[in-house]
Amino acid sequence: MAQAAAVAKPPAPPRRRRASATPRRLPYLLIAPAALLMVGFIAYPVISVFYYSLQNYNPTKPWRNGYAGFDNFVHAFTKDPIFWDTLVFSAKWVVVEVGLQLLFGLALALIVNQTFVGRGLGRALVFSPWAVSGVLTSAIWVLLYNSQTGITRYLADMGIGSYGTSWLSDTSTVFPAAIVADLWRGVPFFAILILADLQSVSRDLYEAAEVDGASRIKQFWHITLPHLKDAIILSTLLRAVWEFNNVDLLYTLTGGGPAGETTTLPLYIANTSVDAHNFGYASALTTVAFVILLFCSMVYLRLSKFGGEK
Repeated sequence: MAQAAAVAKPPAPPRRRRASATPRRLPYLLIAPAALLMVGFIAYPVISVFYYSLQNYNPTKPWRNGYAGFDNFVHAFTKDPIFWDTLVFSAKWVVVEVGLQLLFGLALALIVNQTFVGRGLGRALVFSPWAVSGVLTSAIWVLLYNSQTGITRYLADMGIGSYGTSWLSDTSTVFPAAIVADLWRGVPFFAILILADLQSVSRDLYEAAEVDGASRIKQFWHITLPHLKDAIILSTLLRAVWEFNNVDLLYTLTGGGPAGETTTLPLYIANTSVDAHNFGYASALTTVAFVILLFCSMVYLRLSKFGGEK
């Protein structure tokens, strides 16, 4: 009996409970509602555009509706001169706007990054136009460009120009007038992003450069600009896409006129779908614009070496 008790086996350790799969799936369950909403509000419209781009779809002419294949795309590239005109103007608009916004935004960011009395108020004033919507921006500048009560009236009082001049109705002045209006809203975007990146530049780099006798221009060229590389690449890409898709400001400011001088491709798409009710052809133009933006973005990121060594 004693020997049997001595050689008795110790009690078996308690079995580990199998880990439940629920905690591992919980994060996916939590983001599932948001993911479904994104699929519903983003994926479905995109798929619908691709589908209707292959259709003849005009609610006002239902007898012509049906499968069109690639006829809409062929018509755009071979029989629609307005498509090419609006595409060229869109490229011109993007290059001029983004280039000027980057230059002025960089200058403003460098200025408000300095230490001076009232810097907080200065930053607030610089950034405030970015909070204004495109339609409200257009309303402000329509009033400023008004021939009876706007800038041209006061310039005429000073002997510059003539009374009744409307910069938005003249084909020679409408483009720079629209550029200035959108600059007022777009420059703060670059200033905000660039200023945020400037805050992370170590002061030790500038102090070491000063000890080595580097001028302010050399400090900017060899320290500041390389550090801002990724911020500049990302902000210019985002702003280029937004400017290409700019509809609200130009539609409210000029309506695409005069004589179609300020009609961008997205504005032409909007007019084709909303005014002409030709949703099939508008969907085809939208698909073309999507492919153009996607291709240009990929090439730009590849050539700029975004995320690489500074």
